[in-house]
Amino acid sequence: MRQTRRQWWVGILGSALLFGANAGAEEKFPAHPIMAIVPFPAGGPTDVIMRLLAEPMSRVLGQRIVIENVAGAGGTMGSTRAAQSKPDGYTILVGNMGTHAAAPALYAKLKYDPSRDFEPIGLAAGTAIVIEARKNFPAKTLAEFVAYLRAHAGELNEAHAGVGSISYVACLLLHTQLGVKPTRVGYRGTAAALNDLVGGQVDYMCDQILNGISQVKAGAIQAYAISSPERSPALPDVPTAKEAGLPAFQVSAWNALFAPRGTPKEVIARLNDALSRALDDAGTRQRLLELGCTIPEPASRTPEWLRRYVAEEIKRWTPLLEKDGAVAN
Repeated sequence: MRQTRRQWWVGILGSALLFGANAGAEEKFPAHPIMAIVPFPAGGPTDVIMRLLAEPMSRVLGQRIVIENVAGAGGTMGSTRAAQSKPDGYTILVGNMGTHAAAPALYAKLKYDPSRDFEPIGLAAGTAIVIEARKNFPAKTLAEFVAYLRAHAGELNEAHAGVGSISYVACLLLHTQLGVKPTRVGYRGTAAALNDLVGGQVDYMCDQILNGISQVKAGAIQAYAISSPERSPALPDVPTAKEAGLPAFQVSAWNALFAPRGTPKEVIARLNDALSRALDDAGTRQRLLELGCTIPEPASRTPEWLRRYVAEEIKRWTPLLEKDGAVAN
């Protein structure tokens, strides 16, 4: 049946309207909830930080951020899943120093490239490392701790959360700087390691500040120094490593948001804006600071800054880990 001119124009107009509606829908991000993969168990530092940021980010975006914990293999299992997800902004990853800086040197068959398989969104809150020891350890200052460790390294046990964990890498840096090789005791997470430190079954560890604040304040463990440029309001009596005589011990257990490679730039910009505004939210900032977190300045929150930082961190940690010779399973 022949189509009339009027029918033809109606069809064209209808197609144009439909195309415009579809285009508008595609541009409206986000149109439904976003899943944030935390590649560690619930309750850990990365999980806690993301849960604090999710609520204010959700307000900005107008859609909920739903957190899914995909733990395993030092965070690389969840990171692999995120890297292989659809690049539309609806699946993002909370990566950290372990998954994006240490992992390449530790996992021979790593299924993602931190530099190439992700689009950086922005740096989130970080946590400094605290050098801690059992409460009856025979040292009261960092200088005394260093001297004792050097003299008795073969007799001491250092606890960590497994090869490739941030606690493992941080104390590896400390041991390298001091030229010591104590016995390293691995646990399935920092919570178990900290429990044994409190119980006196191990001698010391290098842990993220927010894990042990209450134990330090209660006198259940000793804290000698923190690896940040400035003292933390959460533990104001603990000196920085620089103040205490070990200026080279600088390490941050940074956390950052990433999206799969190929995620549109406008989507990345929207997520970055939500993250930055969440970090500027007064209530969120206060809670993060109470937990001992460090909040990046605006200049350090851009995707471009994070891309450079990941490359620098890989370059920093790879030689140290390769020399150590440890291999993660």
